[in-house]
Amino acid sequence: MEALRAQEKAKARQRRTLGIGAAVLVVLLAVGGILWATLGSSKSSSSTAGGAFCGNVASGSPSNKQWPQPPAMSIDTKATYTATLKTSCGDVGLKLDATHAPKTVNNFVFLAQQGFFDHSHCHRLTTAGIYVLQCGDPTATGTGSPGYKFDDEYLNDPAIQGGTYPAGTLAMANSGPNTNGSQFFLVYKDSQLSANYTPFGTITSGLDILNHIARDGSDNSNGQGDGKPNDNVVINSVAVAK
Repeated sequence: MEALRAQEKAKARQRRTLGIGAAVLVVLLAVGGILWATLGSSKSSSSTAGGAFCGNVASGSPSNKQWPQPPAMSIDTKATYTATLKTSCGDVGLKLDATHAPKTVNNFVFLAQQGFFDHSHCHRLTTAGIYVLQCGDPTATGTGSPGYKFDDEYLNDPAIQGGTYPAGTLAMANSGPNTNGSQFFLVYKDSQLSANYTPFGTITSGLDILNHIARDGSDNSNGQGDGKPNDNVVINSVAVAK
C-alpha cells in the first residue's frame, strides 16, 4: 500500500512539473510571437515608408536627345523664370537667374522644354565635405550630356567667391572650365567648393526633400560619402514658367 501511495505521489509531482513546463512554453511562444510580429511590423513599416518617400516614379525612359551645338538665345534676360523639378520624391521649386547667367538659364529652359530631363535619375549624392545632389544626366553614369558644351558664367558671384556654395544654390556640374552641358547640382547644405561651377538659380522649395534624401544616404561607392542615392530619385518632368 505504501508503495502505491509513493507511486501516486511521484506521478502527481510529474504531472505538476509537466504542467508548469507547458505553461512556461506557452508564455515563451506568446512573447516570441509578439516580438516577431513587432519586429516584422517595424521592418515592414520602415520599408514601406522608405519606398513611399520616393515611390512616385512616372513610367517612361529618358529621350537621350543630342544636339550639335548649344541652343540659340531665346529667353528674356530681364524676365523672372521659375522651374519645378517634379521628382519621384516630391516637387523642388527653383528660381532661375537669367540676369547673371543668361546662357546657362537659356540652356536649362531649352532642355526642360525638350523633355531632356524627363525620367532621368539623379545619379550622385555627396554627404561628406560637400553636400549636393547631382542630376541632369540621362545615362545616370555621370558622363551623359546633350551633345554639346558651353562656357561658364558668373563665377564672380559674391556668394561663392569665399569658397562656399550656400545651401539652396543651383549650379552647373562640369568636367573642367567651359564644359557645361546638362548636368547640375542642388546644394542642400553649405558646401566648400572652389568657384568653378556656374550658379544659375536658387532652391525656393523642397529643401526638406533634399535633406530627407541626404539622410537616407548613398551607396558610398568611393568610400568618401559620395555615390548613388539610396533613394530612387527620378526627375519625372520639369515645368518652367516665366
